[in-house]
Amino acid sequence: MKKLLVLMMACMMFLAACSSGSQETESDSSESSGSKEITIWAWDPNFNIKAMEIAKEYYQKENPDVEIKIVDNAQADIIQKLNTSLSSGTTKGLPNIVLIEDYRAQSFLQAYPDSFHEITGSFKAEDFASYKIAPTSLDGKNYGLPFDTGVTGLYVRTDYLEEAGHTVDDLKGIDWNQYIEIGKKVKEATGKQMITLDPNDQGLIRMMLQSSGSWYLKEDGVTPFIADNEALKKSFETYKAMLDADIVKPNSDWSQFLAAFNSGEVASVPTGNWITPSIKAEASQSGKWAVVPQPKLPDVESSVNASNLGGSSWYVLDVDGKEEATDFLAKTFGSNVDFYQDLVTEVGAIGTYTPATTGEAYKAEDEFFAGQPIISDFSQWVEEIPQVNYGLHTYAIDDILIVEMQNYLNGKDLDQVLEDAQQQAEAQLQ
Repeated sequence: MKKLLVLMMACMMFLAACSSGSQETESDSSESSGSKEITIWAWDPNFNIKAMEIAKEYYQKENPDVEIKIVDNAQADIIQKLNTSLSSGTTKGLPNIVLIEDYRAQSFLQAYPDSFHEITGSFKAEDFASYKIAPTSLDGKNYGLPFDTGVTGLYVRTDYLEEAGHTVDDLKGIDWNQYIEIGKKVKEATGKQMITLDPNDQGLIRMMLQSSGSWYLKEDGVTPFIADNEALKKSFETYKAMLDADIVKPNSDWSQFLAAFNSGEVASVPTGNWITPSIKAEASQSGKWAVVPQPKLPDVESSVNASNLGGSSWYVLDVDGKEEATDFLAKTFGSNVDFYQDLVTEVGAIGTYTPATTGEAYKAEDEFFAGQPIISDFSQWVEEIPQVNYGLHTYAIDDILIVEMQNYLNGKDLDQVLEDAQQQAEAQLQ
C-alpha cells in the first residue's frame, strides 16, 4: 500500500511537471507570435504604401514567420490619431511603424520624446543624405529612418524653349531673375505661361528658402526667423516679380495644377521629383520634357541650385514589437541596395540611401525625357541640398505668410509685411 502511494505521488509530480512545461512552452509561443506581428501606418497607396509592400516582400523572404500588416490612412488621420493617443498616454491601437512627413517630425519627437523608439546604430546614418538626418533626429539620436527625397528640379518643355530661341543648357545654373527673363521670351514666342502657382500654397517659397540654407525658424527650430530673414525677403520679391512679369498661370487646387502642364498651358514646373509620374501621365508629350537643377535666389550668396520639397521618414513607436520593427526597417530601407532599385523601377520613389545610387535602375535613361537619366541627375542634386532645421512650426508659419503674401501683393511694404508676420508668429508660438 505504501509503495502504491509513493508511486501515485510520483506520477502526480511527473504530470504536474509536464503540465507546467506545456504551459510555459505555450506562453513562450504566444509571446513569440505576438512579437512577430508588425503593423505599419502610411498614406498614398500608389507611393508610400506600394513602397512598403515591396519592403514586406523582401523581408518575408528571409523572415517568413513575421506577419506584416500595412494600413492605409490619410496623412491627416494619422496625425490626428497619433496626437490623440500619445497626448493621452495610451498606446493601445497604435502601429509599430508610422510614416511622418519631415516637416512635422520634430513636433512629434519633441512633444512625445518617450513615445518613439531610438533606432541609432540599426543603420548607418552617414549612408543617407545629410539633410534628412536633422529632422529625423533628436539630441543626437536617430529616431527616424529616412525614406524618400523631395529633391526638386525644374521640369521644362524643350519644344517651347526652342521656339523662344533657347536650349535646355540655358536653364542650367541660373537664378530666378534669369528664369523670369527666359519666361518672358517663352510667352512672347509661344503664348504659354512659364509657371503655374497657387496663392494658398507656399511650396515655392519653401523651395527658395532651403536652397539658401534658411528656414522660417532659427537653427534652434523654435524661434521665428522672419523679419530679418534675407532669403525669405528675396523669395517674396522673386514671387512678386514673376507675377509682375505676367508669366504665371494661377491655380487653386491640385487638379488645376496638374491640368496646367498636362494640357500644355505652362512651359515649366519647378517642384519635387515626386511629380514625375504626373508629368509622364500625358503620353503625347513624351520626348518634349527635360529636367534641370532648380534656379537659385539672386543676390543671396548662400543660395545653390538645389533644394527640397516634401519627403517623409519611417518611425518606430515605443510599443511591443519595437525590436522586430527596427529589424524590418534596418534590413529594407536601411541597407538593401536591390530593394531601392525596385523602388525606383516599380514606384518611381527616389530614396536618400546613397549606396543605392550606383545601381542600374538609377542610371537608366528615360525615354519620356528624351533619354535623360533623370533619376541619376536627381540623385546628384540630393547631395547638394542645404540642411536646415524644419523645427516645430512649418505649417503654422505657412498660414501666416500666405495671408501676408497677399498683403504684400496688394501694396503693403515688404519690411512691414515680414515684421508683422514675425510678431504674429511670436504671439502664436510662444
